[in-house]
Amino acid sequence: MIQLLHRWVWRDANRRARKLLNFAEIEADGGRDLVRAAELTQDPTLRRLYLVHAADEARHADLFRSRGTALLRSLPRSAAAAFQWNWAVPGERGLDDLRVNSETDASLLAFLHLSEKAAAGHFAAYGDAVAHDPQTGAVFREILQDETFHMNYTLAQLTRVSPERRRLLLWRARLGRLWNAYLRAMSAIAGVMGTVILTLQYFILLPAFAFLAKRAARREPPGWTAVAPERPRALESQY
Repeated sequence: MIQLLHRWVWRDANRRARKLLNFAEIEADGGRDLVRAAELTQDPTLRRLYLVHAADEARHADLFRSRGTALLRSLPRSAAAAFQWNWAVPGERGLDDLRVNSETDASLLAFLHLSEKAAAGHFAAYGDAVAHDPQTGAVFREILQDETFHMNYTLAQLTRVSPERRRLLLWRARLGRLWNAYLRAMSAIAGVMGTVILTLQYFILLPAFAFLAKRAARREPPGWTAVAPERPRALESQY
C-alpha cells in the first residue's frame, strides 16, 4: 500500500517538481547546520567528516533544485499546483530544527545516524516510485549512495566517541524524532480542524449575521435623524 501511495504521489509532474525543490531547501539547511557543527566540535576527525557531509548536502540541494526546476519549466503555464502530501512523502528531515549549539558530539552523531538511515530508506522508495521518470530516479540513486555513507560513518564515529553510551544515545535520539513527528502530526491536525471550523463559520454563522443585519437595516428610518431640542450642542461634541 505504501508503494502504491508513493507511486500515486510522485506521478503528478507538478507535485514531483515542487517536492524536489522542497527537498533542496531541506538539504541546504542541513548543510548549514553541519558547517556549524564542524565549527563547534573539538574533534579533528569529526570536523573533517562534518565538512565532507556538509559539502554532500550542498551538492544534493543542487541536484534536487536543478531537476525540480527542469520539471517546472517543462510544464505548461496553466498547470495547477497539486497538493503536496508531505505527511506521506516526508523526504529527509535534515536536522529537524535541531539546536546544534546545545548538542554534544555523541548526541549529534546519534541523531544524524537515525536521520540519514530514515532518509536512505525514503530515497530508495522514491527511486522505485519514479520509474516512469528516469532522470529523477537517477538523482535519487546518486544521492542514496551518499546517504548510505553518512549513515555508516555517523554510527562508526558514535561508537568511537562514546562506546558505552551508544545505545542510550540512539534511543534518546529515537524518542526525540518520535516527539517531533508527534508535534508535526498535531500541527497538521490543528490546521485541518481550523480550516473545517472556519469553513463552517463562513457558511453557517455569517449568513445568519447577514440576515439579522439586513433585517435591522430595514427598520432604520431613511435620511437624517432629528436631534432632540434639549441637546443643542450635539453636533459639536462626540458625547
